[in-house]
Amino acid sequence: MQKEDKVCKAIVPAERVQRVSEYYFSRKLKEVAQMNAEGKDVINLGVGSPDMAPSLPTIERLCTEARKPDTHGYQSYIGIPELRQGYANWYKKWYDVTLNPQTEIQPLIGSKEGILHISLAFLNPGDGVLVPNPGYPTYSSVSELVGAKIIPYNLKEELNWQPDFEEIEKSDLSNVKLMWINYPNMPTGANGSMELFEKIVRFGKKHGIIICHDNPYSFILNKKPISILSVPGAMDICIELNSMSKAHNMPGWRMAMLASNEQFVQWVLKVKSNIDSGQFKPMQLAAVDALNNTAEWHQEMNQTYYSRRKLAAQIMHTLGCKFSTEQVGLFLWGKIPATETSGEALCNEILYKAHVFITPGFIFGDQGERYIRISLCSKEESLQEALNRINKLKNN
Repeated sequence: MQKEDKVCKAIVPAERVQRVSEYYFSRKLKEVAQMNAEGKDVINLGVGSPDMAPSLPTIERLCTEARKPDTHGYQSYIGIPELRQGYANWYKKWYDVTLNPQTEIQPLIGSKEGILHISLAFLNPGDGVLVPNPGYPTYSSVSELVGAKIIPYNLKEELNWQPDFEEIEKSDLSNVKLMWINYPNMPTGANGSMELFEKIVRFGKKHGIIICHDNPYSFILNKKPISILSVPGAMDICIELNSMSKAHNMPGWRMAMLASNEQFVQWVLKVKSNIDSGQFKPMQLAAVDALNNTAEWHQEMNQTYYSRRKLAAQIMHTLGCKFSTEQVGLFLWGKIPATETSGEALCNEILYKAHVFITPGFIFGDQGERYIRISLCSKEESLQEALNRINKLKNN
């Protein structure tokens, strides 16, 4: 007889668990998996997980180093010197930002991990944190987990999805400790600029607010990658997260970093050193090779994304959605027609009737309610098939 597992009714989770929901993609992809198990062959245009491989030297270095018997032990919490120097060289080459590899760089097991570490290092329960709406849901969920007070700031299409500083300063900022920004922006695809970054740095210094810039998309369909740390004086108040997931086709590797002044880095390290035990050394060495990818390698990758975006644009047109042609990054963000009830309703119709999964904008905040997002991380054949299915659905 199988024993039935029961949880004691007197046991409840921590209050922080009650304050957050299961990540939308975690929940929705279970549904997609069930549909696929039923033979419905759902095309996934939702998640931004690059489907192309890292550069060949990166893979070869990983294999070579992993065969060595002395590379499998615990590693330093601050990463191997070669990796820190690799990140510093990468920032100098592409962003023209000089970083001290010993004191101003902290490797991370993915930038999503970094969001948690930064929040634990700087936010006390009740501290205010400015979170973009629409924006990456993890900014809000992690803030909830650490007991911070979330203060959303609206990004509006008419302002090219940039912060309205006059509107923000009408709020009580006396208890605000930290502000999350993200350019090139996810989900909207709006690009950053030096003018915007200069405004943000001035705002942070004026109010004593730490500016956390999440910068994983600067190489995708973007002619000139820029960093907020290139603004004079930005290192005094800014932390920048960067990742190899998108720019180097390494999402599963969880290779990322943050850069800031020595004091901020040390505070984050104090948190991080109590949570993980470093990264696999062969992956760190291979990441150094990836950071040396040529401009031609990046151009070839972006050429693929340009071709895919043309098909994504056709899908948007078929759905009657409007979008900016100036978007950069890994997605296409479109506004649904007035005849549609909501982005979620439209996405559900496409999922259940055409078996194509597209992300509704509401998951990024209520400012995304009338929008949908298409990922460019599917091959052209899949995008074409998705277009065919949606055309058939809309023309019936």
